[in-house]
Amino acid sequence: MLTLAKLPASMAPTAVKPISASSDLNKLVYFDREDGRLLVSKDHFFNATVRSYTERIKGECAKSGLPPPVVQQVAMDVIAKMHHDNSHADEFVAQASEMQKAAKTVFKKAVERRASDIHIRVFNKGGTKVFFRIHNDLHLVQEDTATWGHLMCSAIYTSMCDVADATFDVNNRQDARISGRDKVPPGLDGIRVATTPQVDGNVMVLRLLYNDTDKSTDICALGYEPSQKAQVDSMKRRPTGINIISGPTGSGKSTTLQRTLLSIHSECKGSKHIITVEDPPEYPMPGIVQTPVANAETEEDRSNAFQAAIKATMRLDPNIIMIGEMRDTPSVQLAVRAAMTGHQVWSTVHANNAFAIIDRMVDLGVSLNIMADPSIVTGMICQRLLKVLCPHCKRPLRDVIDHFSHEDQMRVMGSIDMANAHVAGLGCEHCSGSGVAGRTVVAEVVVPDQKIMDFIRKGDRHLAINYWRGTGGSSMLEQAIVKINRGIVDPFQAEEEVGPLNLLPEPALAQEGASNES
Repeated sequence: MLTLAKLPASMAPTAVKPISASSDLNKLVYFDREDGRLLVSKDHFFNATVRSYTERIKGECAKSGLPPPVVQQVAMDVIAKMHHDNSHADEFVAQASEMQKAAKTVFKKAVERRASDIHIRVFNKGGTKVFFRIHNDLHLVQEDTATWGHLMCSAIYTSMCDVADATFDVNNRQDARISGRDKVPPGLDGIRVATTPQVDGNVMVLRLLYNDTDKSTDICALGYEPSQKAQVDSMKRRPTGINIISGPTGSGKSTTLQRTLLSIHSECKGSKHIITVEDPPEYPMPGIVQTPVANAETEEDRSNAFQAAIKATMRLDPNIIMIGEMRDTPSVQLAVRAAMTGHQVWSTVHANNAFAIIDRMVDLGVSLNIMADPSIVTGMICQRLLKVLCPHCKRPLRDVIDHFSHEDQMRVMGSIDMANAHVAGLGCEHCSGSGVAGRTVVAEVVVPDQKIMDFIRKGDRHLAINYWRGTGGSSMLEQAIVKINRGIVDPFQAEEEVGPLNLLPEPALAQEGASNES
């Protein structure tokens, strides 16, 4: 595991002393350095001087990255008994400074290892575990105390994030973003932060938003095939209609959208007004108007803010609108309305494959007749990310096939080219011992025509898919096999994302389905 910065023992939360107060005020207040409580005389709780002191304590806590104090009303004699020397006040600021340094060290280590996410899991009775997600796998990189974890999460949220309400609440879900150049290491545009309570603690997940030097707008560099790029190009040429990208969290949807929009902007030489609605904006897109959704405390507030942002965007004379995610019925209906009123729309939704996008949109309140109109729904894409084998230590599958079970051999060997297939090696200096060199997209791209949509409207999805495959369409499973046969993807690792390789339908089935309905 990595050795990351630790908080000195003297910097426990108990090390905070009260902000200086007059002798008279000290009779009415006490900031408990043992547990962070702010004790206030119950007979003077609404006293102006007491309230002012209380706000000062809260403000200093927020500014220094510490949790807000727990204010308790007590008798004056309790306060008198609790008072003692104020000699450790300087530790208040030092504690926050140490935690910010520790957080920056974690961020830097994650960037060095090209992690996509950082997970901080805090268990009140079991300590803190820090994980990096690298090539979609979680790696434990540090263990520490629960106190360290609580302070780390609090410091990140309250003193490093761009939030209107800088109060970290372990009992509620909170989202934020870190974008200050002094807070993120080189190589990042920012960090997206999400928190949630868990049994016996809380979890913070930080998505690292890389600012790669590769500014290419070519989606083939992500893993798309040239034929698929041509299909996406045809979507870009349609003046109206909605194009929807699906895939699980972390499947690269935002990167595909970014490159697609930047390519449109470049090809039209800035003559089209492109506006995005994002919560929050993830990657900078020069020349494109990126609008953030205002901070919201609840899901209902966030939904309302998202709807308001989409409506406002439609009044700003856009040619092209990108909606970061269609998350509920109102946002879906607004996106479709924009596509029906003269705009080209791009967005994302969670669905398991390209054709399932239609089901998901219907579930969210759009009528099937609208979704089955190829003049409205002009493109459907689903993608996953597969691990790319390290070229220096990968091994030919035929050399190690006997190491796998008979079931695995039978399932895989009949679906791939054994002469070219490779599997992950033991790791080397080039891949930091992981056997993996990166990740590549496998996608299925559907440009619906009237025949596909007629099948969909009748409920004949199987015939729609067969017809699509018969006209050159290929599923994510088929694309995975293409990359396996090129020797760049491990077949067993690919199955983790696209399913068993032996579920590939026979090519003749697609042709038969197409010809029967011609």
